Amino acid sequence: MAHNRKDKRNRVLYKGEYQRANGMYEYRYTDTKGVSQSVYAWRLKPEDSTPYGKQETLSLRELESVIVRDKQDEIDTISARKTSLDDFFAEYIQERPLKQSTRTNYKYMYNKYVSGVLGQKKLSNIKYSDIRRLYNSLIDEQGFKPNSMEVVHTILHPIFAVAVRDDLIRKNPTDGVMAEIKARRDWSKPKRLALTAEQQGVFIDYLSRSITYCHWIPLFTLFLGTGCRVGEIIGLRWEDCDFENNLISINHNLIYRPQDNGKCEFHITTPKTMAGMRVIPMFDEVKKVLLKEYEYQQAEGFNQTVIDGYSGFIFKNRFDTVYNPHCINRGIERICRDYNAEETAKAEAENRSPVLLPHFTVHNLRHTFCSRMCENESNKVNLKVIQEIMGHSSIDTTLDVYTDLTTQIKQEAFTSLQGKIKLS
Repeated sequence: MAHNRKDKRNRVLYKGEYQRANGMYEYRYTDTKGVSQSVYAWRLKPEDSTPYGKQETLSLRELESVIVRDKQDEIDTISARKTSLDDFFAEYIQERPLKQSTRTNYKYMYNKYVSGVLGQKKLSNIKYSDIRRLYNSLIDEQGFKPNSMEVVHTILHPIFAVAVRDDLIRKNPTDGVMAEIKARRDWSKPKRLALTAEQQGVFIDYLSRSITYCHWIPLFTLFLGTGCRVGEIIGLRWEDCDFENNLISINHNLIYRPQDNGKCEFHITTPKTMAGMRVIPMFDEVKKVLLKEYEYQQAEGFNQTVIDGYSGFIFKNRFDTVYNPHCINRGIERICRDYNAEETAKAEAENRSPVLLPHFTVHNLRHTFCSRMCENESNKVNLKVIQEIMGHSSIDTTLDVYTDLTTQIKQEAFTSLQGKIKLS
């Protein structure tokens, strides 16, 4: 009878347990789908020693406990042991309703930073410590910042959440990893860098008097005068501008990202949220530079680029095609470099402290616009209006900028009163 069977050490084997001629133990059972399955181990009990040269794994009795528990909870252990993360991701990303640009970006990030590390591991074998090790390596070895880590986590967390809901695994191994990393590394919310009013002023003044960089004025005037995202500005068309009513319609983005073929391409996409679809009033300065640019292009030629059926783009580079964000950021770097060199020399000659420009990117110009708007909130510029102009899906994002600024303004007010109020 089965309960009288014993192993080579004369220990009674339970129902479904066997020991093979080579000493390996086997447990035979029927899975949740009614299919016969087997698991193997070199040890019967946890306290047994693993034979020399053999891989250390759970003992057979430990595996049985997991199987029994999984069967009770209807966890499909076998599928989880047969399915790699790469395979599950491919199925997940194909079925999930995502915008094409988001799907492409997710594939790029996964293939570049996750697949080579965890892609071939089976779902059932990926643990919390594996995810933590991956995240730490991305930070320490790849130099990932909080925002980049959030992107990777946004990809992985829902993948494992689906595996949990599909009863393939019991727990999501990504749960709590980001919280632990943030706590240990003291990652505070990244501060949105905005140019001060003084820095914004010298930036614009330098462009205006620079023969080398004056051609950037229309583009940067739009950034600083609308608060638009880079994809909204480089994708802006003449037909999106209502000069009669002084309005700009934001209804699409122009993105430049790696595609499935590995090449970077331009594509048109809709805003991420409904809040991104908006109408922005034109400042007089914005209208002026746009009309001047239109007159210039009437004489020199308009942008002939056609992308996904969209044409008539306002801004064009020296090759008469649309800008990509990297080109604009490189332009900012050169402008800041040359301005700072000139200002440093001037300040030294005039025996004063220089007004230097910090390192910033085109996205910081969006924060700069928002900062100027929030600074004037006391002039009855409603925060809800600022939220709508910025295209923030949540008022909290706008309030974050406003709170930072009002705190700074309060500190400046107290500093200016230092020693002017009798307190003791």
